[in-house]
Amino acid sequence: MDTYNKTPMDNPLSGRVRRHSLSSRLHLVLILIVLLLIASFLAAGSYIVNSERQQKVISQSEGIINGLNDAIRSDFGKYREFSRLIMIDERILQFLRANSESVDMALTNSARSGIYDLLNPTTMVDSVFVFRNDGKYVATNRGKFMIDEKRMNTDEWVDHLLAPKGSAIYSINGDHALFKINGQPIISIGRTIYDVSTQEKRGFLFMNISSSLLDSMLTGIPDSNMMIMGTDGTFLAGNKELEYYFDPVYFSESVIHTYIDDGLYISGKKVSGMPIVIIDARYMEKWAYPIQSLYILLLLLLVFSLAVFIVYLFVSRNITTPLFKLTSAMEKNRDEGKLEKIDIVMPRNEIGVLKDSYNGMVERVNELFDSLIEKEKTLQRAEMRVLHEQIKPHFLYNSLETIGCLAVDAGAVQVQEALETLGSFYRNFLSKGEREIPLKTEISIIKDYLSLQKLRYGDIINDEYDIAPDSLEFPIPKLILQPIVENSIYHGIRMKGEPGTIRISSRIEEDSLHITVRDSGVGMDEAHIKQILESRNNPDKSDTSESFGLWGTIERIRYYCGSDDVVSIRSEQGEYTEIEFIIRSHYVQSDADR
Repeated sequence: MDTYNKTPMDNPLSGRVRRHSLSSRLHLVLILIVLLLIASFLAAGSYIVNSERQQKVISQSEGIINGLNDAIRSDFGKYREFSRLIMIDERILQFLRANSESVDMALTNSARSGIYDLLNPTTMVDSVFVFRNDGKYVATNRGKFMIDEKRMNTDEWVDHLLAPKGSAIYSINGDHALFKINGQPIISIGRTIYDVSTQEKRGFLFMNISSSLLDSMLTGIPDSNMMIMGTDGTFLAGNKELEYYFDPVYFSESVIHTYIDDGLYISGKKVSGMPIVIIDARYMEKWAYPIQSLYILLLLLLVFSLAVFIVYLFVSRNITTPLFKLTSAMEKNRDEGKLEKIDIVMPRNEIGVLKDSYNGMVERVNELFDSLIEKEKTLQRAEMRVLHEQIKPHFLYNSLETIGCLAVDAGAVQVQEALETLGSFYRNFLSKGEREIPLKTEISIIKDYLSLQKLRYGDIINDEYDIAPDSLEFPIPKLILQPIVENSIYHGIRMKGEPGTIRISSRIEEDSLHITVRDSGVGMDEAHIKQILESRNNPDKSDTSESFGLWGTIERIRYYCGSDDVVSIRSEQGEYTEIEFIIRSHYVQSDADR
């Protein structure tokens, strides 16, 4: 059914709208998601690679530093135990117990011989110093050292040795009191010597270990770039260039790692219980990749990409493609100016419900179109029936004027007045072809019509009027009262066989005109009233001379008001019939429109 005709430019689904369709946006979203996954993979891969390389460097540094830490503690632990043997040697004790006057060259040499005898199995003991309380001492490699007696006489230096109460204490260069002339640093194991019998303090012992021991330990570590420093900043062994990175932050019992730049890590740790710090410098391997981790990450990328593709297929098959088919079918209907149901297969989801809703809407619209056409046809049939019952106006006017002239010539004044009344009736009746007239014009038509009927029936017809003044200008469809009044005369009063009254009244209620036509005729039963009110469902049965005027008028008012609830019929057989029309003016605005 043709309902409208618009150009494709009016179509909201064409042109720019189509270029921004859900399908194209879905493709764009898919591309963005894939790019995001690739970017995430690259970022995660880079992070994992760097983390693995960093972890490898940290792990290697910790392994080497902790291993070297254990080796140093183990080796120096042996020398610490060896220092106890020297401290309890009888020749050393004789040297320490002798009074100051008794200390001669023989006693000193005896003590030195005792030290040498004990040092024969060792290799890295650089020297041994044994100091008496009076400052006299015995030493090996005596000529190769300088002694800072001022430092040794300070309370700080003495208290440092006394604090462990006989236990060994480690220091660098005899706690800065013993220095080799060649400048090579030494690691000193110091002890306070107490008399075994009396527990009196007899002196101090320093066993000095050569820093070459530390160099030999570093030499045995492959690919090492390490340095060993004293906590006082004294360089002991290893790569001296690493002194730049020495920092107290590494004075820790656990390995501390510091990233410098360009992949360089500096790691350090203080040897437990010793004034020694181990520093390790190590670069990350640039071409070391955690293949297994990258394989797992790549697998996850493929899984996520597959999941995105599956979601894309699902959305495409169940949403975008059905929507595109649906909108294309709607476009076709629009371009062809039709309202037809869409006959395409849709998934059983909300899109299918949308198609069914559209088809339901199309069906309902077509039903409304058919209903409007049927109403128009009904109105046309009613108006055609009225027109068929009318006389052509020009012929009628000419005929009435001719007859009026003849009546005047013959002296029939009453006939001439009747003809003038009939002419006035038809002039108002036709109303220049207008469909809508004010109520006062319709009342004039009724008055002329009843005047003519009284000429025929005499005094058996009486008419009364109760017209509200505010209703006179109310617009109504033309010729709605005459068929009702005619029906009251011919099928009401005349059939009763006695004089009767036709009363016409009007009033305005809630912007609606109420018109009532009441006659004192024979009345109607309920079945007849029901037949008239429901005759629109089967108009052919009402198309009779008896009820056509009433039925046609009711249909016209229904069409005019756009409502079925426009008429009520009340009657009592043998007493009266009252027909009331309710007409809402097309020109009265509602409160919402004001």
